Amino acid sequence: MTRVYLDHNATTPLCADARQAMIAAMDVCGNPSSVHAEGRAATAVVERARAQVSAALGADGADIVFTSGSTEGASLALAGRDLHGAAIEHDAVRSWINEDISVSPKGVVKVQVPEEATLQLANSETGVIQDLPQGLAVSDVTQAFGKLPLAFNWLGVQMALVSAHKLGGPKGIGAVVMKRGTDLAAQIRGGGQEMGRRSGTENVIGIAGFGAAAEAAAKQLADGTWEQVQMLRDLMEEALVAGAPELICVAKGAARLPNTSCFAVPGWKGETQVMQMDLAGFAISAGSACSSGKVRASAVLTAMGFDEETAQGAVRVSLGAETTKDDVLRFAEAWLQKHKKHCARVA
Repeated sequence: MTRVYLDHNATTPLCADARQAMIAAMDVCGNPSSVHAEGRAATAVVERARAQVSAALGADGADIVFTSGSTEGASLALAGRDLHGAAIEHDAVRSWINEDISVSPKGVVKVQVPEEATLQLANSETGVIQDLPQGLAVSDVTQAFGKLPLAFNWLGVQMALVSAHKLGGPKGIGAVVMKRGTDLAAQIRGGGQEMGRRSGTENVIGIAGFGAAAEAAAKQLADGTWEQVQMLRDLMEEALVAGAPELICVAKGAARLPNTSCFAVPGWKGETQVMQMDLAGFAISAGSACSSGKVRASAVLTAMGFDEETAQGAVRVSLGAETTKDDVLRFAEAWLQKHKKHCARVA
């Protein structure tokens, strides 16, 4: 059986450029905090990657602080701040905010006081893209980075969170991007690395992979890769709806990430669909990777007003740059076969 990976919003395969950069960094033995030649060589790797991430993010003049990922980045950016947000945020952000901003049935959030709020740029489950207000305190741009044209310098946010493994980089490395001069209290204290905002010896190998992946992702974006991915996503959804007219395509018609499809069949649990499709050779998910596996309705869909049965019957299919037309059509055919059997059982 040839497996098809359709869970790119959970993590992407390591891209070739990132792999090569990481292998090269393995031979750099110095500590970036050391002043000798070996240490300076390690520092050069880190700073080259910082420049690559900055260029890909359109963040010239901003500070980029490397972290272990967006979860740590959220704690760094949000700890000790009384910010407001919505229940559609990733759990890493929800853990730090007041969830008191409402969500429309299309998954759209309107922020009234930007400097006191956080709002993600794109949702990992539904793909819904937000219109960020100028002056926003913090934005999680993890899912959008590499898939949408964006520049930190024109987003108008004070801080943004990113993670390498969502765009072809390694797991365990990310960054907080912030306007230069932003006052930020370190959560990990010690040697004062990363401009005193995140102590601990830098993950040189992971940072090298992040930089290379960011540069490669920017090239893909410029080459029109994601327009082609969106065509495949739309083709898949058309095939699914044609074979299962009762299927609910979440946020259909709203601005969405080009690779993301969230759909539901009330009464057919998402976890069941994930297991059945896994056995059929397709990797999909029942929501955010950090919360899938937990038997509960999606907080994102619940916040959008879906009832519990529908929210529990949702799955997410997220395509990648290497996904083919054959992949999505095979998936649609396999899913519809399972759907037909489900309908026969409940009839």
